Amino acid sequence: MRLAGHTLGTPQQTVPEALALFAAAGLDAAEVIYQDDYRSGLPLGDRRSAEEARRASEDLGVPIIGLTPYTTGINALDESQWRTAIDEFRGAIEIAQLVGADRLRVYAGSWHPGDQDHAAHWDRLVAALRTLGSEASDAAVRLCVENHFGTMTQSAADTARLVHEVDSDAVRVLYDQANLTFTHDEPYDEALHVQGDLIGHVHVKDLVFTDPDAPFQASETARVAASERAVRSRVVGEGIVPWVDIISSLSTLGYDDVLSLEYEYRWHPQDLPEPMVGFERSAAALRACADQAAVAVGSAR
Repeated sequence: MRLAGHTLGTPQQTVPEALALFAAAGLDAAEVIYQDDYRSGLPLGDRRSAEEARRASEDLGVPIIGLTPYTTGINALDESQWRTAIDEFRGAIEIAQLVGADRLRVYAGSWHPGDQDHAAHWDRLVAALRTLGSEASDAAVRLCVENHFGTMTQSAADTARLVHEVDSDAVRVLYDQANLTFTHDEPYDEALHVQGDLIGHVHVKDLVFTDPDAPFQASETARVAASERAVRSRVVGEGIVPWVDIISSLSTLGYDDVLSLEYEYRWHPQDLPEPMVGFERSAAALRACADQAAVAVGSAR
C-alpha cells in the first residue's frame, strides 16, 4: 500500500510546498483539495495552478493521486443548482487528468436532520453520479463516495446502497472509518462487510472521544463545529481507531492501494502537532500497523 499526505493537513502551505512537506515526511503520494480560497488547494478550473502542481509533483517524486472537491449540489432539486454542481465535477475531472490523479472524493450531496423529501434528493444524486460516472470512466478517473456526515451517505450501508444503485465501475466507496466511528455508525468489521468489495479509496485519521455517549450532531458538512464536537483529533496510532485490524481486513479483501492521511490540521489545529511532526508520526505508525497486519494475515493463511 502507498501512503499519501492530504492537504487538509497543510493549511499554511501552498500546494507545491505541501508536496515538498510530504516528500520530507517520507510519504509516497498526495491528495489535494480542489476548492477556491484555500491556500493548500487547487482553485476550481485553474489550469495554471494545476500545471504548477503537476510539475512540482514530478520534480519531487510525489504523484498527486487524488483531488478532494467540496461540491454538495449534486442532489439538489433546483435544476440550476444541480447543473452547476455537475459542471463543477466535470471541471474536477479535467483538472484530475491534468495533474495525473485517478480519483476524486465525492460528497453525496447535502443532507442534514430535518431535511425533507429524501427520495427525490436521492434520485437526483443517483442521476448525477450515473451521468458523471460515464464521463469519469472515459477519463480513467474514479469517483469515490465518502462515508460522511452532512451528506446522504453518512453510514457504510447508505454508501454501499448508493454505489450499487448507480451501478458504474467508475463510482466506488471512499472508506473513512474515523467518520463512521464518531458518528456512531458501523464498527470497522460491519462497515467492511457491507462495502468492502466496493472500496476505491481510503482515508486515515484517528480520534478520542471526550464523551462517547453524546449523540452525534453537525450543522455543517465539511467539518464539525467546535461547539458540537464530542471527539478530539489525534495522530494516527494515538487514538481509538483500530488501524491494525482495519488494514489486515482491507488486505484480506484485496485492497492494495492508497491510504490517505487526512490529517485534520485545517479544522482542528488545537488538537494536533504541527504538520511535519504529525505526518511523520502518522506515517510511521501506519507503516507499523501495516507490518503487524501483514504478520496477522500471513499467520491466518
